[in-house]
Amino acid sequence: MEIGSKLKDARKKSGITQEQAAELLGVSRQTISNWENNKSFPDIISVIKMSDIFSVSLDHLLKEDKTMNQTYQEFLEESTNTVKAKKNLSKIIMLSTYFLVWMLAVIFFWYVSRNHLGIDTTGANTVLKGIVLPLLLMMGTIIAAKNDYWGRGKWLCIAGAAITFLTVPYTQFAYVEDGTATLTFQFPNVRYMLVGIIVSFCGIIVGSIWRKRIIKTS
Repeated sequence: MEIGSKLKDARKKSGITQEQAAELLGVSRQTISNWENNKSFPDIISVIKMSDIFSVSLDHLLKEDKTMNQTYQEFLEESTNTVKAKKNLSKIIMLSTYFLVWMLAVIFFWYVSRNHLGIDTTGANTVLKGIVLPLLLMMGTIIAAKNDYWGRGKWLCIAGAAITFLTVPYTQFAYVEDGTATLTFQFPNVRYMLVGIIVSFCGIIVGSIWRKRIIKTS
């Protein structure tokens, strides 16, 4: 018996119509029909939900027998691999974006101070260190916690944020009356490290609460 036939049989025995099943699962009636006729396959989350809705064991729906083909098993494996690949890609993009901006900020402030260019870095301090980096860190930690990236290891993001923010030096040129500039250079930047710790901690908390609400709703 194929997965579609099992789903159809379980639905009928539970006394639920295709329309009712579609409403409970948040899909169209045609989608339910396609699943039951093996024209398409449900994802594993939908199968778990139908197991609960139809009051039938998940083992019964997915357990193979001698006549059951391997198509659905292959579909599940492919779907799982696709989800993992997308998740890993999201991690790479998120980390790459953050570290790229961090690296540019470090290079810029070190270069300006090392070469005594006399450039007023007030605007750069505001944009890069006051907006861009904290915003990227906040978004990244929220996403990491919401999607449970790295499990409990997501809390290591706080240590990572502390290190990266610590290495962004504070530079400022103060101009005096005769037109000369006095450079103020602070490294390591302990105050900015505290900003990274606070922002990353708040991001993880927000993301974790968001994840719990999603799980509770589901």
